[in-house]
Amino acid sequence: MRAPAPAYASNDGVIDAAGKALGARVLSSLEAVGEVSFTVDRESLIETMTLLRDAPGLEYQQLMEIAGVDYPDRPDRFDVVYCLLSLTRNHRIRVHVQTDEVKPVPSVTGIWPVAGWLEREVYDMYGVLFEGNPDLRRILTDYGFVGHPQRKDFPLTGYVELRYSEETKRVAYEPVQLAQDFRTFDFMSPWEGAEYVLPGDEKGLALPEAKGAPTPLKADAIQKADAAETAKAQPATPKTTDSPAQTGAGKDSPDGAPTPAKAKAKPKKGGDAAPPPPTDGKSANAAPDKSADVAAAPAAGEAPKQRKVAAKPRVKPDAATATEPAKPARARKKPEPRNG
Repeated sequence: MRAPAPAYASNDGVIDAAGKALGARVLSSLEAVGEVSFTVDRESLIETMTLLRDAPGLEYQQLMEIAGVDYPDRPDRFDVVYCLLSLTRNHRIRVHVQTDEVKPVPSVTGIWPVAGWLEREVYDMYGVLFEGNPDLRRILTDYGFVGHPQRKDFPLTGYVELRYSEETKRVAYEPVQLAQDFRTFDFMSPWEGAEYVLPGDEKGLALPEAKGAPTPLKADAIQKADAAETAKAQPATPKTTDSPAQTGAGKDSPDGAPTPAKAKAKPKKGGDAAPPPPTDGKSANAAPDKSADVAAAPAAGEAPKQRKVAAKPRVKPDAATATEPAKPARARKKPEPRNG
């Protein structure tokens, strides 16, 4: 849901009002992507900022940010950009000033004291000098840093690197030593493939690789990898059971051969001989007949009969038995008379 009021006021009439208030101090103006910017004269920066803050219809009370931009091809290669905010009008503008490494820019710390640290950041990153700043020194880089990192001609790797030295027990600065040189990449589409043979592709020029793996061969010259794996010899006779004869029903063994007879057990010495095998024609491995057990089982509705167990007679420990004589009775001690 959008707010009932717009985020910022409209830009209508801002360029005309600033042009009337500033006059010849404005070198150029631009309105793009919903923002208004002015390029002003560097020598008259203090008067321009004072008018933008105090003039009726402008009233840009706050300095929000100071940024820097580097254009190495221009004589005045640096742009110092001031971002101003009007609280009463709910509007923002940008003010640009052009300079180089030697020409200083007037400091606006007398108008907005917050500009002290913001100007130090631009000086540290770009090397722009600000005339009138009471404490113009580095604020982001380390002590003894050489160069300005945000300049376009500053190397990405820098000039020195720091590490903790175990020998000196302190942080040591040393010249940058790259483990490998920068490499150039062609950024070619991986789906089209390279026109030259990449390292390692010579291994797959003779035979195609596995299914799904990249291969330098053309599509019309490659046989499907899964065709060789799935092409197996089919069995001569398929395994089917078209008739009961093929199921092995009624046979003692799967191949239909008769079961060999088991050897007779030898009689043990001093014992009875083993009973003779049955002669009714049934196999020795045939299951026993359970019809007699089923007939002898009680009916489902009748309760099972309880088995009576004869109780054993209790025998006193001192009584005589058939194997042991009776133990003599122990003499009881008479209680001793109490004195008194």
